[in-house]
This record gives sequence, structure tokens and C-alpha cells, in this order.
Amino acid sequence: MRKRRHRSRAVLAVLAAAVLGVAGCDAGGDASGPRKDGPSARPTPVWDVSPASIAAVGDSITTGFDACTVLSDCPEASWATGSSPEVDSLAVRLLGAKAAGRSWNYAVTGARMADLPGQLARAAARRPELVTVLVGANDACRDTVSAMTPVADFRADFQRAMSTLRKTLPKTQVYVASVPNLKRLWAQGRTSPLGRQVWKLGVCPSMLGDAQATDAAATLRRNTVQQRVEDYNRVLREVCEQDRRCRSDGGAVHAYRFGPKQLSPWDWFHPSVDGQARLAEIAYRTVTARTA
Repeated sequence: MRKRRHRSRAVLAVLAAAVLGVAGCDAGGDASGPRKDGPSARPTPVWDVSPASIAAVGDSITTGFDACTVLSDCPEASWATGSSPEVDSLAVRLLGAKAAGRSWNYAVTGARMADLPGQLARAAARRPELVTVLVGANDACRDTVSAMTPVADFRADFQRAMSTLRKTLPKTQVYVASVPNLKRLWAQGRTSPLGRQVWKLGVCPSMLGDAQATDAAATLRRNTVQQRVEDYNRVLREVCEQDRRCRSDGGAVHAYRFGPKQLSPWDWFHPSVDGQARLAEIAYRTVTARTA
């Protein structure tokens, strides 16, 4: 009996040692090999806050129209790729002295969303690391309210444009600016005799036509245009959100309160040099944000 009890105690001691040994490995790790539960390497961020080249697409805002001289493009004052020190464009802020050789502007005055796929196809040939998009005002600025681009067509054209880019450049980043608040531009310029005269030449008739009228019909017309712009901005944001390498400004351009200093003195509609600088600030802030 003593031998049997002694043998039993020996077996229990061996089992206890084994259990303690297993527990010790779980708690402190295996000293004979590397830990398997240590911190893993951080994934490479999808968004690069320091792209090395930029291509711009869009409309007259990006060509710098009416920023320097009346009824003329002024690409050197473009918020996206301009060289003017007064503007300090997005390209200059990101690339410094290399901006002249590493940035390209494919925007066209009068362009609408339907023109964007072609612009992006041309921009893709440069293989830029960042593309800036600011388009949509001309889709709302038509001769009549009924001639405005339908929201569904606006969405389809933007999706097609992004698809065009992705077929060639799957990793190029895209910054999308919102369409400015056209009704606010009307409110700022309607008191300027010069502005009203220039508007009669055909500057955004759907919003700016008969600028001093405030009757029910005129109010309804402007509100309809304003709603369409808000719908366009929703589309820009939603389509951009479907692409992991796209950032929108979150409505910042639309929300910016352009005043007399930020509007062209020749048409009270397009951004002045100062207005272009404000657009560059918004873009730079969005592109360089560490988190979207």
C-alpha cells in the first residue's frame, strides 16, 4: 500500500509539473523561439499626403478664367497648378520648385461633367500621382432650368470618368472639390452694375439672368438651380466614397463664403486671384490630412 501511495504521489507530481509548464509557456512565451503574438507591421497607408506629380481637370475655375484679365483664361493663377506666388497653388504647395515640370492642367473653360472622361484620359497619359477635379457649375449654369444636366446623367458621367482613370491608373489619387454655392455668388454680385452687365453676356443664365428680379418665379428658378448644385455635390461625394483612393472636400468649397475680394472684378462670378488662393488652401488641407 505504501508503494502504491508513493507511486500515486509521484504521478500527480509529474502531472502538476506538466500543467504548470504549459501555463508558464502561455503566460510568458517560449524562451527557445520568437513570440508569435507580437505586434504586426503597420499596413502601408492607402493615401499619400505627398504626391510627386499633379494633373488638374475641370472647368473655367481651374483655368483661372477672369482672374487676371477680362473674359480670358489665366492658368498661372489656377488654384490647382498655377505658378502665381499670390495664389500659392496646390502644385506649388506640394511640389515646390518641381511644380513647373510635374504638374499639368487639362481643364477647359465651359466644360461639363460629360467632358470629364476625355480630360481624365488625356491626364492619365502623364501618369500623375494626384488628379484634381472641380467640375459641375456649367451643368447647372444653362440657358434655362430645364436644360440643366439631370442628376442621373451627372452621376453616370462621373462614374464613367473615374472608370476611365482607373483602367490606366489604378493607384492614382483623386481630389474632388465641391461645386461652389452659385446662389451666394448671385447675392454678392447683383449689386454691382458692372457685374450685372457682364452677366448679360451669358454668365450662368439659369442663376444670374434677370439678376435684380426677386419675384416668385425668379426665386423659384434660383432655388431650383441651387438644389441641383446640392444634388451634384452629393453625387460627387458618394461616387468618390466608393473609391479608396479618392478624397472629396466634404463640401468645403460649396460652404466657403466668397466675398467681393474673392470674386473676379470683371464678372463677379469666377474666383479672383485671392479666391483662387482660398481654393488652393482648401485643397491642400484636404490632400495633406493624415486621415480622410
